[in-house]
Order: sequence, then structure tokens, then C-alpha cells
Amino acid sequence: MVFQKPNPFPMSIFENVVYPLRIDGVRQKGVLRDACEQALRGAALWDEVKDRLNQPALGLSGGQQQRLCIARAIVSDPEVLLLDEPCSALDPIATQRVEELIAEISERYSVLIVTHNMQQAARVSQYTAFMYLGNLVEYGPTQSIFQRPALPETEQYVTGRFG
Repeated sequence: MVFQKPNPFPMSIFENVVYPLRIDGVRQKGVLRDACEQALRGAALWDEVKDRLNQPALGLSGGQQQRLCIARAIVSDPEVLLLDEPCSALDPIATQRVEELIAEISERYSVLIVTHNMQQAARVSQYTAFMYLGNLVEYGPTQSIFQRPALPETEQYVTGRFG
């Protein structure tokens, strides 16, 4: 899971990424090093941090911290990746990078995104579920939900007339 606000641990970039593996008992330096690189590449962050893996993760920008948290989430090869408002605390450039990353990683993982940003939902998702007060109102292919919603409540929400 990747939270709305980036939450890097107060440790190095390297240790942030490999933390889930350490919890699982992995201790081999080569395995940790390779997994760190692969996860950072998968999170589109490797080229920016490869020369400073031992520096504090808290020194990264907000967008870099969010991508670091994504690297930490994918290092153990999950079946599902849950992103809770992953771009809400980011500037437009960092948002674009994270959205591009979501498109890339959705080829390898099932990605579930919670967002209130209708434009972002339309840009990055293949399927959309509209939920209200904990109840599923409508679910379907994103294009259908945004262009031809079956229910008036969904249409009101996606067009900004409700919510």
C-alpha cells in the first residue's frame, strides 16, 4: 500500500526500499542490492538516486518520496498494489511522473487507486468503481463510466454536479 502522503522511513534510500525484504528475513547483500535496483527502476527513480542510496530518504523531493514508497511497495513483488490518493500532495510535474509510473506498473501488477480526482481517474484507470458512503454505486470500464454512465448519480458525480 502506498499512502496519500509520502511516508519514507527515517533511514537511507536503500534501507527504505529493502525494508520489506529485511522483515521477511532476507539478509544476503547481493539479493538486497539487486532487489533495490530493480524496485527503484520499476518506480522510475533509479537514475535519480543510484549515486546516493546511502543518503537519507527524507532528503528527497515529495514526488521522489512517493516513488520511493512505490519502490518499497513493489520490492516484494505483490499481487495487488493499493494507492490511496497517490498524487494529492504532489505538484503537476511529479503527478505526471507518478501517473506515467502507474501506467507502467499496471502491466505487471493489479493496481487499485483511490482518488477523488475525476480527471486522474479517467487518465490512469481501465476500470472505475464509483462508491458513495461505502456502497458500490456503479462499476465498469472507465470510458463507459465517464462517457455513458448507467446511473444518474454516477453522471452527476463524474461531471462535478454532485460531491
